[in-house]
Amino acid sequence: MTVIAARRYRNGTPENLAIELNGVPAPELPPNSFDWIGLCEPDAVEMDIVRRQYGLHPLAVEDALNPRQLPKVEIYGHTLFVVARTAELEAGENIGYGQTAFFVGPGYLISVRFGSTRAHLTLRTDLESKGDRLAEGPDYVLHAVLDFIVDGYLPLLERLEEVAQEMEEAAIDVFPEQAVIRRIFRLRRQLRRFERVIGPMQEMCEKLVVADLPCIDPEARIWFRDVLDHTRRAMARMRGLKETLAAIVETAGLLEQHRQGEMTRSLAAWAAILAVPTAIAGIYGMNFDYLPELKWHYGYFAVWGAIITICGGLWLRFRQIGWL
Repeated sequence: MTVIAARRYRNGTPENLAIELNGVPAPELPPNSFDWIGLCEPDAVEMDIVRRQYGLHPLAVEDALNPRQLPKVEIYGHTLFVVARTAELEAGENIGYGQTAFFVGPGYLISVRFGSTRAHLTLRTDLESKGDRLAEGPDYVLHAVLDFIVDGYLPLLERLEEVAQEMEEAAIDVFPEQAVIRRIFRLRRQLRRFERVIGPMQEMCEKLVVADLPCIDPEARIWFRDVLDHTRRAMARMRGLKETLAAIVETAGLLEQHRQGEMTRSLAAWAAILAVPTAIAGIYGMNFDYLPELKWHYGYFAVWGAIITICGGLWLRFRQIGWL
C-alpha cells in the first residue's frame, strides 16, 4: 500500500499513530474527528481497498487513478471530489505536471498524488502544530493542500521571468540567433500549456468559494478565497510572461528592420555616389571619334574635377539627411 501517512485527528490532535487500510467499512468516528489519508501513485487494487473502506464512488476513484484529469470539483452524494494540478520546473525550462485528487467526506479527507515530487509531509507537520486549525475539519486541510499546490507555481514563474528578462535585454543589443528564437517559442508553448492548467484551477477555486458544496463549511469559504486570489495572481503573471516573450520577438524584429533600413540607405547612398564616375567614365569610354572636349588638352583634369565635385556634394547631402 503506497500510503504516505494515515492519521486520525480528534479536536485537531493526532489520536492514533496510523490507520489500518483493510477495505473494511470504517466505523462511525467520534465527534469532532476525521481521518486524513495520503496516497502516492496507488494502483487500482490499493484504491479499491480505500474505496470499500470509505465508501467512495467508483467513477471518482477511476478519475483519481487517471493522472491526466483537468482541475475540477464534482459531488458524489455526501462526498466532494476535487482534482488539482501541480506544476514544477524540471531540467532546463520544461514544466512538469502532476495531479492530486481529493475525496472530502464526512469525517475523512483522502489525497491521491501522481507525478509531483512535492510531498505533503512537511505541510502535515506544520498543520499538526496548529491543532486549532485542524480542529476545523477536513475542509481546512483541503484549503491548506490546495494553497500548497498553488504556491508551488510561483517559483516556476519567477524563474521563467528571469529567463525572459535576460532574453529581453539581449534582444535590444543584437537580433536573437536561431537558437534563442527557438527557445522563445518553446517557452511560449510551455506557457500555453500552463495556461490550460491554471484556467481550470481558477474555475475550480471559484466554485469552492461561491458554491454550496457538501463538507465545505460556509465559514471556510474565506480560506478558499485566499487560494483563488493566489491562483489569479499566478494567472496574471503567466499572461504577463507570455506578453513579454511575444514583445521580445516583436521588438527584436523592429530593431532588425531598423538596422536593415540603415544599411539599405547607406548602400543606396554609396551606389548613388559611385554612379557618377561610372556614368562619366562610361560616356567617355565609348569608341567614337567625335565627343565633346575629347581633344581638349585639359579635359582629363576637368572630368576629375567634375567627378570630385559632384560626388563630394552627394556625400555631404547624404551625411546631412543621415544616410551616411
